[in-house]
Amino acid sequence: MGLVGESGCGKTTLGRTILRIVGPTSGAIIFDGQDISELSSKELGPIRPDIQMVFQDPFSSLNPRMRVKDLVAEPLRIQDRAQGAALEEEVHRLVDVVGLDKQMLWRLPRDLSGGQRQRVAVARALALRPKLLVLDEPTSALDVSVQTQVLNLFVDLQDEFGLTYLIISHDLGVIRYICDRIAIMYMGRIVETGSTSQIFNNPLHPYTQALLSIMAEPGVVKTDEIILAGEVSRKAEENTGCRFANRCFAAKIAKCEEIEPALIGSEDKHLVACYLYHGQSILGE
Repeated sequence: MGLVGESGCGKTTLGRTILRIVGPTSGAIIFDGQDISELSSKELGPIRPDIQMVFQDPFSSLNPRMRVKDLVAEPLRIQDRAQGAALEEEVHRLVDVVGLDKQMLWRLPRDLSGGQRQRVAVARALALRPKLLVLDEPTSALDVSVQTQVLNLFVDLQDEFGLTYLIISHDLGVIRYICDRIAIMYMGRIVETGSTSQIFNNPLHPYTQALLSIMAEPGVVKTDEIILAGEVSRKAEENTGCRFANRCFAAKIAKCEEIEPALIGSEDKHLVACYLYHGQSILGE
């Protein structure tokens, strides 16, 4: 699942909330059929190994005083998954899985490139064999030449470990390359969600249409870019009306300013929160 939206819309906060790094203010977090939103730290203990996160900045997320071998081994030690020769063997396996040379094991984060640091972060996240990986802008801090390598690594790891990803990004190219489904967020609210094909081939929400209109594509000259006017509204705090209403370029009705639209959709799970589609049967076509 890809989570897309502009900076400050709440993507990272959502990812951290799923991991219970920050507590939810309302709603529920259902993981593996269990509501984990109200569990205590002790109750979360057995669940935490199943949900891991790869943070946006691979340098600040790694302890600068720990060598690679200790960074990768740390989760295994904390959870008492391996020790001695078995621990060393597992660390070597993980480093190999993410494509790092064994010589890297003795290096500190400052001695690694950005791509190498991110691979260490991924190896550490995989150490406990999680079911869900939250990837927060996993390639934004990397050179363009390295981004493709890391994205291909994620694809290979998904096949090998049967992982579920929540990929947080503002880069639609990354999302299109790796995701099966996409959720579009605006000011802390999901305004559209569907399969990658549905979002790119039949975007419904005006905000989604605007995002796709300015997406850079090699060899394509854009002639229909949608430039949004106005400033981000404060309606999210007031909790009234559509949060996109003051920047929306589509035809609007009075209700847009008064009541926040609910997510509605068709049987193929293409959902949109916009009054343009309420009462219509065009969703998913």
